[in-house]
Amino acid sequence: MKQTLRYIRLISPIIVSAITVIGSPAFAQTVEATSPTPDSEISPSAPDAVDDENADTNEILVTGSLIRNAAAKAQAPVLVLNADEANLRQANTAQDLLRDLPGAVAGIGSAVNNVGVTGTSTVNLRGLGSNRNLVLLDGNRVVPSDLTGVTDLNNIPLALIARTEVLTGGASTTYGADAISGVVNFITRQDFVGAEISASSQITQEGDGAYQRIDLTLGADFADGRGNAVLSIGYQKSDPIYQSDRDFSLFNVSSFTGQEIGSGTGVPSTISIAGTRLNGLQVDAASGALIPAYRPYNFNTLNLLQTPFERYNVYGATHYDLGDDVTFYMRGIYSHNVVTSVQAPSGSFGSTFVIPLSNPYLPVAARNQICSALSLNAAQCAAASSAGSLADPNYRTVRANLFRRAVEVGPRIFDFTTDQFDARAGFRGAISDSVSFDVSGAYGESRNTQNVEGYIRISRLADALLATNPVTCLSGNPGCVPVNVFGDEGSITPEMAQYLTADSSSFVKTSLGQIRGVINGDLGTSLPWASDMIDFAFGAEYRSYTASQAGDELSSSGDLGGNTGAILPIDGRYDVVEAFSEISIPVIQDMPGIENLLLNGGIRYSSYKIFAPDSPTFNTTTWKAGGEYSPVRGLRFRGGYQRAVRAPNIGELFSPSQRTLSSLNSDRCAGGAPTTYPILRSVCLAQGAPASAIGFIPELTSGLANNTSGGNPNLSPENSDSYTVGLVIEPSVWLDGLSATVDYYHIKIVDAISAPSAAEVYGLCFNNLTGSSAASSECTQIRRNPVDGSLLGSDGVPGVPTPLTNAGKYETAGIDVGVNYRRSVGMVDLDLSFNGNWTSYARYQATPGSVNRDCAGFYSVSCGSLQPEISWTLRTTLIYDAVSLSLLWRHIGPMEQEPLSIATGGLACCGYDRIAAYDLFDLTARFELADRFTFVATAQNLFDRDPPFVGANIGPRNPSFNQANTFPSTYDALGRRFAVGVTVTF
Repeated sequence: MKQTLRYIRLISPIIVSAITVIGSPAFAQTVEATSPTPDSEISPSAPDAVDDENADTNEILVTGSLIRNAAAKAQAPVLVLNADEANLRQANTAQDLLRDLPGAVAGIGSAVNNVGVTGTSTVNLRGLGSNRNLVLLDGNRVVPSDLTGVTDLNNIPLALIARTEVLTGGASTTYGADAISGVVNFITRQDFVGAEISASSQITQEGDGAYQRIDLTLGADFADGRGNAVLSIGYQKSDPIYQSDRDFSLFNVSSFTGQEIGSGTGVPSTISIAGTRLNGLQVDAASGALIPAYRPYNFNTLNLLQTPFERYNVYGATHYDLGDDVTFYMRGIYSHNVVTSVQAPSGSFGSTFVIPLSNPYLPVAARNQICSALSLNAAQCAAASSAGSLADPNYRTVRANLFRRAVEVGPRIFDFTTDQFDARAGFRGAISDSVSFDVSGAYGESRNTQNVEGYIRISRLADALLATNPVTCLSGNPGCVPVNVFGDEGSITPEMAQYLTADSSSFVKTSLGQIRGVINGDLGTSLPWASDMIDFAFGAEYRSYTASQAGDELSSSGDLGGNTGAILPIDGRYDVVEAFSEISIPVIQDMPGIENLLLNGGIRYSSYKIFAPDSPTFNTTTWKAGGEYSPVRGLRFRGGYQRAVRAPNIGELFSPSQRTLSSLNSDRCAGGAPTTYPILRSVCLAQGAPASAIGFIPELTSGLANNTSGGNPNLSPENSDSYTVGLVIEPSVWLDGLSATVDYYHIKIVDAISAPSAAEVYGLCFNNLTGSSAASSECTQIRRNPVDGSLLGSDGVPGVPTPLTNAGKYETAGIDVGVNYRRSVGMVDLDLSFNGNWTSYARYQATPGSVNRDCAGFYSVSCGSLQPEISWTLRTTLIYDAVSLSLLWRHIGPMEQEPLSIATGGLACCGYDRIAAYDLFDLTARFELADRFTFVATAQNLFDRDPPFVGANIGPRNPSFNQANTFPSTYDALGRRFAVGVTVTF
């Protein structure tokens, strides 16, 4: 609460300034300075005017350039989504607005619930990673939300957004490092006067997943129009939807057998005994004997298709003209949001325990089997079963890997609470009639706290298993309660559960401080064959990033059963100082065959300082060059080339090495294969599997394997070269209302900071086994559980190493197409807006020895979020007076199982190796009354299209893009939904 109050105090001057002017006469008006969308862009929305970022001047700042000019046009493709589109979609968060962008792939959002959930929402342009694009607010960075430097879209105040501009391709020269794949620039409304209340409600056809949102925006002029202040307050809340609430996700289905599958960590316990043939056997609930595993656990019943979300946000801004040439401005944002993830119960996921043969809950039949496996005769077994203390000479123990789901404890509940503020203040004005300046400073902080309920403590389970009677533990620890893990569901009593469980918490805190100054204008001269002046911009910028991570004693210990890894302390910082400049030169204008010929360029020099012992410092230079040629009015050719960079983020630099979980379809060492293939047997043994486990190594649980990864303080920046070549057509002479763009793009990243997937490292060993494989580093770097030989276990089993290096390479290319057409048809106005993408390829190579993998149009555990070759959106709107009817068509092209994954892991069965083209339609009706009242009703997924069914283990599980037998971040897993919204303006 103290932290929250501190944030509120930081923005309270903005709030007070807005409230104090509400009583002025100007409050009764609704006047917003507007300017049209830049004529070079495609805006998939109705042709309403939108507020310009700098509506108090006659200049436009195009996303991707620092040149301010009313005639400015982008030389790189920029997609514009105005507020009208957000209203028609009934978008609740910025991620809702961006997830369907052609050419982008789904980022982390409300459909990611299991492994990989972070409580944040991200955008991923061109499929190159959320950490390779920037999210801006009015052309400026906001504080990142995690160790990777990405911005949480949950904190963007949609009610104040006039339009969203999406630039794809390198933009590091304009905005600095990280803008390798592009930027998303949210531009706020300026000079708002009046009051606006908007409310919306959404629910699925099944009656679940309710979503409510309400926003109040107040604005007024003051000081005789020399200043303006605006305040916006918002609240929204969504309810959960469980996977068990939909037929397609009731049970996990194997993508390769078509059979129902579940987790090997279930009830009753599954056990592997070190040094014996008793591997991967489950306790029979009826007889107590150890038999082949027969009852996998269905964790779908508790996992979510939509994570619940609650947010409060406040945005305030003001500007005041100190004189004719200088304006003071400031803005502040505060957001408090909570994302909840619910996961199946905790338990022992292969941890190794010492269990006495005299454990009071060990079934007699199982004990007899263990005695036989240990070569104990009946008398020795009977004596061991009755040994009551460590001093008894007949006391015997076994080391066992235990898989037991603690269903009696209930689900694991993760509450991710984020408090974020970001404030900026500065001065802008005129140096002369043709030159202006803008100097500002900003500071922001974000704190994401993770509170976890429902975990069991492995150390306490170990203590509780070391018992010879049902009352006390051999350790003598006070409060220790012996636990029955060998019985069926219910064998763990409430008293036992209370001893085993504990809550934990951890946090990630980030900050960003910025100082920036820009001078731009024109040189007051032009070339002889041009009428427009030469424009320029130059400036300097300083940024300081900090990030830290810490957890309480429990979360830092790695003692939580089923956790992906300990929350280890991280504390890092780096600073960057930059100088930059841009120039735009009209070369020839208004001549026969050359309506306009313009060239532009830019350069940025950056110097980084890493605050860590022995860490290198590095300097980078980025640059761009481009231009446009218009032979006649309405026809324009454009293109550009950019050298961009991405500096390593704090997580990549400072994260300590630790064990986590990663996707892996299957393990060749599992089952009987090593018993008939000597080379395979030798490799499994060389990786640490005990000889007694050969033939009995258990298969992976839920398609996940242990892997070891961490940061690397010696990383250097990535380098990217990208270029675009395009055509803009605006034939107002012969077809008024039509505008179209076609752009080819190509992005190549070298020295990419990347880690190979577990599947790739595993494949380096197992894809081409030879007689020398058992001695090769490719094979011996993989380390197995010393008890059962598996790649799982929470007691320091490294599994598959996936180190971070600068050895990666990314390359993607494709074509973007945008078409707008607006005309009157009889009594109605017709508005057509099309945006489409064709991705030629999306290649990724983690290391020089790895496969150069192409994931465009393919899915596998080694490809990330789905990237179709073809995708588009088409909005068709009919407007009659105050009533409009709008249909949005969203198309995702067909997908296939990645050929390489077929060669190494097998073809998926049952048609799960292909996904047909997928089309969704949203229908919206809107009624407007005198610019004061707007009512919107939307039916999303109008025809109730189910998501494609491909099983649960064919795609990536970390993050969990493949879950619920589909890809719910890409396809609609919720079904038909209805939304209504009302906006009232005073």
